[in-house]
Amino acid sequence: MKVRGRIIAFFLIVIALFSMVATTVMPIAKNINLGLDLQGGFEVLYQVEALEEGQEITDEVLADTTTALLNRINVLGVSEPNVQVESGDRIRVQLAGVEDQSEARELLSTQANLTFRDTEDNLLMDGSDLVQGGANAEFGQNGNPIVTLELKNPDEFAEITERLSQLPPGQNQIVIWLDFEEGEDSYIEEATSADPEFISAARVSERINSSEVMIEGGFTVEETKNLAGILNAGALPVDLEEIYSTSVGAQFGEQALDQTTFAAMIGIALVLVFMLIYYRLPGFVAVVTLTVYVYLILFIFELINGVLTLPGIAAIMLGVGMAVDANIITYERIREELRTGRSVKESFKAGSSSSFSAILDANVTTLLAAAVLFVFGTSSVKGFATMLIISILASFITAVWGTRLLLGLLVKSGVLDGKFGLFGLRKSQVHEEKENLSILDLSTRFDRFDFAGGRNKFFAISLALIAAGMLVLGIFQLNLGIDFAAGTRVEVTADEPLTKAEVAATMEEIGYPSEDIIISGDDGSIGVIRYAEEFDQPQIAELRAELADIYGAEPNVSTVSPTVGIELAKNAIYALSIAAVGIIIYVAFRFEWRMGVASIAALLHDAFFIVAAFSLLRLEVDITFIAAVLTIIGYSINDTIVTFDRIRENMRRMKKVETEDELALIVNKSLRQTLGRSVNTVLTVIFVVVALIFFGAPSILNFSIALLIGLIAGTYSSIFIAAQLWLVLKKRELAKKGPIDIEKREKERQWGTDEPVV
Repeated sequence: MKVRGRIIAFFLIVIALFSMVATTVMPIAKNINLGLDLQGGFEVLYQVEALEEGQEITDEVLADTTTALLNRINVLGVSEPNVQVESGDRIRVQLAGVEDQSEARELLSTQANLTFRDTEDNLLMDGSDLVQGGANAEFGQNGNPIVTLELKNPDEFAEITERLSQLPPGQNQIVIWLDFEEGEDSYIEEATSADPEFISAARVSERINSSEVMIEGGFTVEETKNLAGILNAGALPVDLEEIYSTSVGAQFGEQALDQTTFAAMIGIALVLVFMLIYYRLPGFVAVVTLTVYVYLILFIFELINGVLTLPGIAAIMLGVGMAVDANIITYERIREELRTGRSVKESFKAGSSSSFSAILDANVTTLLAAAVLFVFGTSSVKGFATMLIISILASFITAVWGTRLLLGLLVKSGVLDGKFGLFGLRKSQVHEEKENLSILDLSTRFDRFDFAGGRNKFFAISLALIAAGMLVLGIFQLNLGIDFAAGTRVEVTADEPLTKAEVAATMEEIGYPSEDIIISGDDGSIGVIRYAEEFDQPQIAELRAELADIYGAEPNVSTVSPTVGIELAKNAIYALSIAAVGIIIYVAFRFEWRMGVASIAALLHDAFFIVAAFSLLRLEVDITFIAAVLTIIGYSINDTIVTFDRIRENMRRMKKVETEDELALIVNKSLRQTLGRSVNTVLTVIFVVVALIFFGAPSILNFSIALLIGLIAGTYSSIFIAAQLWLVLKKRELAKKGPIDIEKREKERQWGTDEPVV
């Protein structure tokens, strides 16, 4: 009865999970806030400057400025705006889904100092003379849109209008300005302009006794609403200078979402099919837990009101690789126990127990890299880090706890006893229990490889490649994107393939010539134009309008000031350094310092090859490149830790190591035992990354390529560099101190031994 109950419980849980996912995943997905790179919009980083000489930029001033910006955003009707103070004197504004970006940016940065002046620019009244919140958008007697303002002192206005009415024609005008600048703005100069800077210049022929002022200026209904809104929001208490901005056209965002979602579906489907074919029944359990994993991530992200970006989708897909890795580690350990002749129940218990430390250490080190990204990242990189952190935690819950629960029900029911084929094993691979074999005695597909004996060859290969990489970097250097080099980047999309000559001619025709033009996209329909100088807001507005008319879709435009570029570069170096230090400390405490040193050497090896490859391929290095490098650091250390965990375990089995040959045997055995897991793990992640490269959005192509290069380099370094370096360091200890007594060290449990203090 208990047997049947466990089987029924298994199927009921699976059915319940799939039913829950099927019925609620779409509403959850629809409620998730999309970033500006997925629905269009813009992001601006403002440097807060003093409005008047001697003004101090305090926390209170910044709070007032943020409130004023939010009030203006409310006028635009933007849902889920993101306004936050950064670095003490900077404010970042992110608005996704804005239809008219140029108008929105102007609305945000306008000082909103309303002044009433005569034709000689003398001040008559200013915003302080108006009732706060008294501006209204209405329709005049002729049906045209107007803005009405409520006055605090109507008598003062009456006296001003009486004085103006007595002036000769041409001078009897009240000129209304928004953000009048002394010495730069002039009514006489602007009056003859087709598009004057002042709002209106009304003729005054008599004394006006009224508590309201009407502003007429040939406005549209939308313009009157915006003007009334910005006046009610009040003037900004500071001056805002744009030092970084990026804008994404709605069409770009929609295409990016469709392409990357499709890539995610392809990549995840390939992973699930692989798990089913290779691991059979445990593979089916992995399919269930991975489905729940993706659902859980979306649910948590929607719960915390997160903003999903392109890198965020990539983080979900990479998290699938983490979750699969945990499953693969557990399944491989169970299969090893089965091969020694143990029962299914014993193998499940031993395999689950022995795999836990490797999974924990691998997840913690990747979590360290993600946390550093979150602290030092900005904008979409911070979103990527957030999603990666959630992915790691969710994968641990589903792949460890969920897998053990589901697979444990079937194992404990007894229906799997003796059915090795359901675990992907042939009967010929399973030994009899009476042979009394340990895992160290098992043969592997890689027994013919002498990893330890060939270490000098591997070191020589890596040194040669590093020398070649340094030569490449010396000759070509890095193709720094505007994130680090500063300047302006424009991206246009067309309905048909573009050529450099066509794009160059277009840019010259509209007055923005450039020699730095790249054609990209699957069909060559995307043109990327770069400029060394930083464009200001009017230039960006003009550029967007001109290109939208020509190509039928708004372009993406990003600008970075030299100050921000330098800071981003510094933060990138800090992030990489802190991640490396954090990992070496963790590995040293959990394992031993020699493994920590070997791990960091392998990580630097991987990071260097990504950098050298980008230099050789002339791929653009931007802020997402740093995210890719840190992600690879997490994956590479993940792989290395699984190998070191097995080395530590095999050292315990040996109990005492007396010769260098025994050390070499431990390294060879450990690598042979974990190589299958390493190959399977990297293969599943490569499925995901290749799907991103071929089907994902062009804007994360370089990010995906960096991941692919890093995955290959990371797998190589974990097998051929990290373990071999540890062997060299350990041999020196053996030569210096004599035989290594593992049992004695376990009893002492000192820091730096092979057994961590638990």
